[in-house]
Amino acid sequence: MCTIAVLPVKTFARAKRRLTGCLVAEQRAALAAAMVADVLAVLRDVAGLDELIVVSGEPAMSVKAAEVGARLLVDEAETSHSRAAARGVKAAMALDATRVLLVPGDCPALVAGQLDALLSIRSAGVVVVPDREGSGTNALLLQPPEVIAPSFGPGSCSRHVELARGAGVPVDVVPVDCLSLDIDTSADVEAVSALLNNDPARAPRTAAVLRTLADTMTA
Repeated sequence: MCTIAVLPVKTFARAKRRLTGCLVAEQRAALAAAMVADVLAVLRDVAGLDELIVVSGEPAMSVKAAEVGARLLVDEAETSHSRAAARGVKAAMALDATRVLLVPGDCPALVAGQLDALLSIRSAGVVVVPDREGSGTNALLLQPPEVIAPSFGPGSCSRHVELARGAGVPVDVVPVDCLSLDIDTSADVEAVSALLNNDPARAPRTAAVLRTLADTMTA
């Protein structure tokens, strides 16, 4: 079995716009860059992954991807997360992937062991990893890679379940602790900051940026 992770990464200057009310553009870009760097560092250490593909139009990703041995698929159009994910899936299939793990760049508190546990699920079909509210999707495990088309965004957890059922394949919703926390709102920033303060070994780059932002954020 060949398992390839696909990581869509939005241009840092355009990332995390939902945080506009509490962070200025430079702060949002710095946070996005730190989170992606932490995610890449963990993915590099996941034993169950054979390859990593980054899909991004961010100029800095050429260096960041090379540092962890990832393949970079340049996404100049950057139309949507779902389309970037679909491009990554297609590239993974060209590398003979038998399954694909779609992961986000804004879940910085990843733990390699938890991802390996997720990858130990060997049954064909779709595994949906929900966000902490249970409505969004923070990761998708697809076997075979083209079993369904990625459809991220609001309400995507139930949407992915319905897509799998429509395709007639098994589907499981599997919460994964380290994938439950993404950063989209000021409440997310506070939750991740609290987690990282209690576990200094996780996401050191993100933690450092969050410490610098602590005194400047407004509700």
